[in-house]
Amino acid sequence: MTRNAPVMPGVTAPDYDVAQPSDADYVGAFADVTPEEREHQLAVRAFVQDEVLPVIDGYWERAEVPFDLVKRLAELDFLRDGVDVPGRPRISFMGEGLASMEMSRGDGSVATICGVQGGLALRSIVMHGSPEQVERYAEPMARGEILGAFALTEPTHGSDSVSLETTARRTVRDGVEGYVITGEKKWIGFGSCGDIAIVWARLVGDDGDGQVHGFVVPQDAPGYRATTIEGKVALRAIWQAHIVLDDVFVPTDAALPGATSFAATAAVLFATRLTVAWSAVGHATACYEAALAYAKQRIQFGRPLAAKQMVQERLTRMLSLLTQMQLLVARTTRLADAGTLTGEQASLAKYTCTRQAREIAAIARDMMGGNGILLENRVARHFADIEALHTYEGTESMQALIVGRDVTGFSAFA
Repeated sequence: MTRNAPVMPGVTAPDYDVAQPSDADYVGAFADVTPEEREHQLAVRAFVQDEVLPVIDGYWERAEVPFDLVKRLAELDFLRDGVDVPGRPRISFMGEGLASMEMSRGDGSVATICGVQGGLALRSIVMHGSPEQVERYAEPMARGEILGAFALTEPTHGSDSVSLETTARRTVRDGVEGYVITGEKKWIGFGSCGDIAIVWARLVGDDGDGQVHGFVVPQDAPGYRATTIEGKVALRAIWQAHIVLDDVFVPTDAALPGATSFAATAAVLFATRLTVAWSAVGHATACYEAALAYAKQRIQFGRPLAAKQMVQERLTRMLSLLTQMQLLVARTTRLADAGTLTGEQASLAKYTCTRQAREIAAIARDMMGGNGILLENRVARHFADIEALHTYEGTESMQALIVGRDVTGFSAFA
């Protein structure tokens, strides 16, 4: 997406149209998707082209959440991130993977909004909540009437989130049985501008089991204090929060009955890990598309950049990396749809795709020269957002250790 900026008289500053989809599926990695899956993909693509790309640079630059787009995501049934909600159509893993790819091709913050609201918060309730909790929250969250956060990471516990220090104690307050939650969370999407947070805390006290449990905590509960983290250079159009939980009381029915150990948390993260790999494919696709379109339009030494040998080699390198990513997510997603995908395979997909997305973004940025750092030419925003994608929901190092343990039989986490 390009914008016409004022120029000095007598000076020509060409615009470059680098926002058009190119269907960069060189070997047909997605050729066998069903008509329903393709329809879902193209619906998301249309939303990205018509509603996200025309406005997202401004939101990203101002570090503002596009709440109008959040509303549209809900209206189009994209906000639940493929999570099954009673009464709504089921979306296959492949269909949602393609949707995540298209959403990230538009913008990482918008894709992360779907991932936080649907993939993490809503999924936690649907996967581990009681029938009453599902009935109370699932449909309103799908409609965007209730915005949710997933509060797991702590200021000193990211990769080692199994070592949570946030605690929950059973208590009675004003005659009501419940829990008092105390601790801190950090990097929590929608944690300062949502309605509820799924807080993961260790159950302690005389009748505690020491295990990690999940709780639905209203963000307006007394003692819940959230500060939006400022100064980010990635995912600027979604707010992450530093949360302080100062003896926050929730009633007994706020506990997720199926979330009584860290294994429940891991189950949610496992379900989203492949989505992160798809998002990496989307970011990489955007960078490749922009670089290709730019190379065809940019004239240097009397010829388009695309006619230069070095540029063609770089484009081929990007396409090679992108094709590898596409084949990997297509195969692992079919395993997910068949119910046979392992956590280690999902980790390999995330590890590979985020690494290669970084490389594609770097090549594209360099190839576009100074124009590569302008938001209007897409690559700079994706370049920055991929850095966050590379880290969240399991860093590169953690994914490597998960796969390494599987192939060697030795755990190297300590």
